[in-house]
Amino acid sequence: MESVNLESTSYKAGAILNIQVCYALPNVQTLVYLQLPVGTVLYDAILASKISSIHPQIHLAQQRVGVFGQARSLYSVLENGDRVEIYRPLIVDPKLARSLVVQKRRTKRVIFYRSL
Repeated sequence: MESVNLESTSYKAGAILNIQVCYALPNVQTLVYLQLPVGTVLYDAILASKISSIHPQIHLAQQRVGVFGQARSLYSVLENGDRVEIYRPLIVDPKLARSLVVQKRRTKRVIFYRSL
């Protein structure tokens, strides 16, 4: 578990963090703005956002989370201005998806032959 360095966060009595919690589906993005106390961890921010009531398919035990595209532990301490992201599980392995795209492009090529 990470600890909070109160000197680096310019801690003041009653200090708050402005945090966003984000979950995106292919056709909709949900963004919840929160003000939470200094020392809050990702897990607490996600619970406070109540985003799982909007998207019941979220299962934190199975999904990865992060801040600004960088994977983090559920118990990472947040900083002011952080955007907590809940990542959807991959449907297709990225390497397999890329090879399927390349294969599809190869089959679409038309080759013209000149007869002499």
